[in-house]
Amino acid sequence: MCGFTGFIGEVNNSELVLQNMMNQIIHRGPDSGGTFLDGNAALGFRRLSIIDLEQGNQPLYNEDDSLVLVFNGEIYNFRALRKKLIEKGHKFKTNTDSEVLVHGYEEYGEGLVKKLRGMFAFVIWDRRKNTLFAARDPFGIKPFYYAYMNKTLMFGSEIKSFLPHPHFKKELNEQALKPYLTFQFPVLNETFFKGVYKLPAAHYLTYANGKIDIVRYWEPSFKPEEDTLESIVEDIDEVVRDSVNCHKISDVKVGSFLSSGVDSSYVASVLRPDKTFSVGFNAENFSEVDNAVALSKELNIENVNEVLDPDICFEKLEEIQYMMDEPHSNPSIVPLYFLAELARKHVTVVLSGEGADELFGGYAEYDETPSMRKYKKIPSYIRKPIAQVAKQMPEVRGKHFLMKGGLPVEETFIGQARIFEENEASQILKREYQNAPTVKDIVTPIYSKVSDKDDITKKQILDLNLWLVDDILLKADKMSMAHSIELRVPFLDKEVMNVASRIPTRFRVSEKGTKYAFRLAARKALPDAWAKRKKIGFPVPIRLWIKEEKYYNQIKAIFESDMANTFFNREEITKLLTDHYEGRANNQRKIWTIYMFLLWYKRYFS
Repeated sequence: MCGFTGFIGEVNNSELVLQNMMNQIIHRGPDSGGTFLDGNAALGFRRLSIIDLEQGNQPLYNEDDSLVLVFNGEIYNFRALRKKLIEKGHKFKTNTDSEVLVHGYEEYGEGLVKKLRGMFAFVIWDRRKNTLFAARDPFGIKPFYYAYMNKTLMFGSEIKSFLPHPHFKKELNEQALKPYLTFQFPVLNETFFKGVYKLPAAHYLTYANGKIDIVRYWEPSFKPEEDTLESIVEDIDEVVRDSVNCHKISDVKVGSFLSSGVDSSYVASVLRPDKTFSVGFNAENFSEVDNAVALSKELNIENVNEVLDPDICFEKLEEIQYMMDEPHSNPSIVPLYFLAELARKHVTVVLSGEGADELFGGYAEYDETPSMRKYKKIPSYIRKPIAQVAKQMPEVRGKHFLMKGGLPVEETFIGQARIFEENEASQILKREYQNAPTVKDIVTPIYSKVSDKDDITKKQILDLNLWLVDDILLKADKMSMAHSIELRVPFLDKEVMNVASRIPTRFRVSEKGTKYAFRLAARKALPDAWAKRKKIGFPVPIRLWIKEEKYYNQIKAIFESDMANTFFNREEITKLLTDHYEGRANNQRKIWTIYMFLLWYKRYFS
């Protein structure tokens, strides 16, 4: 696991500029650094040594040094690819997984990306043709950013690496704020930094003569095949065990994150590491540590855990937002930051359970409550007009139930978070920040590709394209790399996806619960109690924190600041805060989303 940065374009003191860019991401690779400079091309690499500790430094080259590679990630089928490439006459200088990329590109060109099993973001510079090829893995596990400014292409694992470049113009993207207030994460391809873009998951980029071309090379899809439940469960367990075995390949110590949920428990029980890692809070119902300790004892594994102090959490919030590159208000980022810090004291690689919910149908939002099933027995010609009326109503209890009961999923589901409704966001924002892509603009292109699918599949596809990439995986990468630890996600594997895509919808979500077939598979490795556990997520007591006077005053000071006044109607956002503090409303997520943005802006722009 590493980080890279670089640029194609003329600049004075290119070596110094590149070194300063690399220093911005030293946390991604504290073990060593490497550079390539030739003409207008500059590639920089920071290394966290995982495989082939002696020879794995980058940049890496092909036989005649005409191709240059920098790469972040892991290729799990590199041994099979290496064998085929050697048979075709390629000569390898190292035993790394990285080197298969440069020889693979030499052999297969752009078709290389479809042969890879792993997580990756990489850049290959062709010195003869003066062209650049870059790619990001199918699920978007590893980040990749780029910007074209002043005739210079900049690229890297983190946006902050662009800041020292003299051609980089740091400017806020005014269109990013309003969608963020609804989704809670940076949902647009253009980031909060104007002119800086994310290379989307499952895409590759080519750059030549000042022109950027971007191509999608893979789409997540579900194509159910009729099979017995028993056979499906066997297939799931087999592929999970295979993926975990592939993901544990390492020349350094490997551990596992462990909550009380079935996903991380399944991984830990198959991996059987020496240590599992867990964090929680003192507040009642906000800790999964006890369950993690109990499972670890049953598996005869040491659990290393920590109860987090809210003072320390608040102290680190600005640093956390800095590490995220863009504002992000999923509260689980906070414990994840400290969990990675804890694990890094013992191991360099951890496995985690991200992705199982999206692939196997795990979120509560995919299911229908008993009351909703009952309501949907009413004819749709009655429910639909009721839903249209509810849509126009203010935020009152029952509104969303009536909307979900009578409107198409495309109009009611945007992912696993919905913080501010669009009209609410408009009410608190200054006019210049209201002109932004709408929720419909964002979700319609994805929904249009699955218009013939059932509602559960539609929701999964939307989450695979938005929520998973820019919430779940983004925080997993940034919070782990903040502490120089490699986080691997064995459920997000092409072979696992192949199995998940064939599961009939009724075995993903049924009246017996979410992730139905997956939970049955997990029983082959776990005691029943753990396989049946409901999803909790990383519970964070922000509702309680904001009710404490010292934290309330801390947030209030920023809400009433001149900085906040730049973006928000201060009276409106302060009322949200005070109403929560005084018990008139539960505005925890709205307050937190505003607060995280302001802390991020303070760190990067003030």
